Amino acid sequence: MKTPSAHAPRRGRPPRQRTDLADTRELLLRAGLETLTEKGFAAAGLDAILGRAGVPKGSFYHYFDSKEAFGLALIARYGDFFARKLDRHLGNPALTPLARLHAFVDDAKAGMARFGYRRGCLIGNLGQEMGALPESFRAQLQATFADWQRRLAACLAEAQQAGELARGVDVQQVAAFFWIGWEGAVLRSKLEQSPDPLDVFARFFFAGFNAR
Repeated sequence: MKTPSAHAPRRGRPPRQRTDLADTRELLLRAGLETLTEKGFAAAGLDAILGRAGVPKGSFYHYFDSKEAFGLALIARYGDFFARKLDRHLGNPALTPLARLHAFVDDAKAGMARFGYRRGCLIGNLGQEMGALPESFRAQLQATFADWQRRLAACLAEAQQAGELARGVDVQQVAAFFWIGWEGAVLRSKLEQSPDPLDVFARFFFAGFNAR
């Protein structure tokens, strides 16, 4: 009879490492983002998200205390992801400031087309159903929009310095107008499964600069 070697590998599942825990949390967040950009928070069943992530239901509460806590984490994750996208476009030194905004619009349109207009903006989606969501979401959603607005306003201020935008224009108000209109266009594009609402909004938004 062979005596097991002290160096022989152990059978069975290896102990879970800290990196495994982080990876599972990441899988849950990614599946949540994919699901909630397609449908509302109230309509998104936890079972569907867990199935998409391949994570057992019993494990979910190891990472999040509740669905509300999960939702807040998703808002933070999406806000950070989108802020990086904005910085990549609006901070591109190879383009003029308004060309940067055009590039962002084109990239966002391509992203919606890539997913067949099924996915929109998670922040806009949640804002539409705020009346049915935990009140804790409100401040975080508002802060996310304010952050995006600040980043766009900084780009528009550069456009003023470059002579692309009149000095007297209130860039904060223009940035607020952009996000209010853009989020509505994204929702309408999802409804119509078409880029037309995005094109209509962008055309009239940029035409306002030419009319100064």
